[in-house]
Amino acid sequence: MPSLSHRAPRVALVALVSLSLFAGACGKKDKKTTAASTTSTTSSSAAAASSTAASSPAESSSAPASSSPAESSSPAESSSPAESSSPPEDMASKVPDAIKADGKIIVGTDSTYAPSEFLDADGKTIIGFDVDLFNAVAGKLGLKAEFVTAPFDAIIPGLNSGKYEIGVSSFTINPERKKAANMVSYFQAGTQWAAKTDNPTGVQPDDACGHKVAVQKATVQVDDLAARSKKCKDAGKKAITVDQYPGQDTANAAVVSGKDDAVLADSPVVAYAVTQSKGKLALLGDIYDSAPYGYVVKKDQTDFADALAGALKAVIADGSYKTALSKWGVEAGSITDPAVNP
Repeated sequence: MPSLSHRAPRVALVALVSLSLFAGACGKKDKKTTAASTTSTTSSSAAAASSTAASSPAESSSAPASSSPAESSSPAESSSPAESSSPPEDMASKVPDAIKADGKIIVGTDSTYAPSEFLDADGKTIIGFDVDLFNAVAGKLGLKAEFVTAPFDAIIPGLNSGKYEIGVSSFTINPERKKAANMVSYFQAGTQWAAKTDNPTGVQPDDACGHKVAVQKATVQVDDLAARSKKCKDAGKKAITVDQYPGQDTANAAVVSGKDDAVLADSPVVAYAVTQSKGKLALLGDIYDSAPYGYVVKKDQTDFADALAGALKAVIADGSYKTALSKWGVEAGSITDPAVNP
């Protein structure tokens, strides 16, 4: 009996220690330690101690685990393409159902107008600052843009007939075009002239009477030349011979070849032509008649026009607007306040 009475405290003490260690092991299991701690179920003090020791490495490695690649990439996941391309509900609701249906928007563009929109070296892919910028705008509306080459003067009629869903082709916003469609401003450009580097004929923008001048059909520069030619005739001088070409590339080539004395077009387009001419062309005079470019949508799609303006404001805010323009060296034409029919 005395031996039992002396053993009882020891048994109780061992049981207490075992219970304490077991509880510690269970606590570590709740913290997602290794399998060694979770499988320890024996009540012996040795097993419990072993379980406790086995759980320690897992705990000591928990800090590095929290900075694992998967967890450290969570900020990027929060701005994943799927999330960043999800349009705000108010803008998305204004996109016509026919366009939302397949998530694609058909874009009519004149692909002769570098650096705005033109064909890449493969002769098929349409590139340019208009392309890069509108891709970003379309993304804000949850859409993918599909650019289709079209004659410049056929884009607005094609838009109204349903062939295209938007016109993105450096359209200068003017009263005549606003009568036929809604226009959303996104860029600012003026008119610029160019001639052969040595300007052999001496032509000048304000002294072009009797000269031959190249221009692309249906552009605002056609009206510009008509007004200048009228002034020549009113002053008793020879009229300007206005040679109209289907594309800006052929108008530029006519001056390089000597067929025409000068060419005029939107300022970024002429500046780009000069840089690409390898010294054959030079700028002539100053930029004038600065006016906004606009995206063109149907006259009855005012809500869609509002959505486009909202998307433009979003790309200006997130910096992708500046990126698109800077890539092509045309950031001088950037705006901060896109508007419908300004």
